[in-house]
Amino acid sequence: MEVTTQEFKHCDLIKVKGRVDSSTAPEFSKALDKANENGRFKIAVEMSELEYMSSAGFRALLASQRNCKRYNRGEVVLVAVPVRIREALELAGFTELFKTFDDPVIAVGSF
Repeated sequence: MEVTTQEFKHCDLIKVKGRVDSSTAPEFSKALDKANENGRFKIAVEMSELEYMSSAGFRALLASQRNCKRYNRGEVVLVAVPVRIREALELAGFTELFKTFDDPVIAVGSF
């Protein structure tokens, strides 16, 4: 798994590639937490090159969403979610909790 963070004026764009499973989820969670520690609570997670995400990755997203939405500071949005991962998010009931966008530019602009 590879995680890169790009900071913009109003939000952070976190791009994740590869597989997020029980062994790589802590690293993914750390990238999300680092943005929060830097006072950044508007986060777009770009998933176009994500092959697989386990429940551990979903938990990391959920924890970050809770932290960002606390005190109405911001939120986590998902960008370019692959079909199989979108189906898993729907099964888990997560589609209600996250806004999704097809284009990173639109996602970043939504903040």
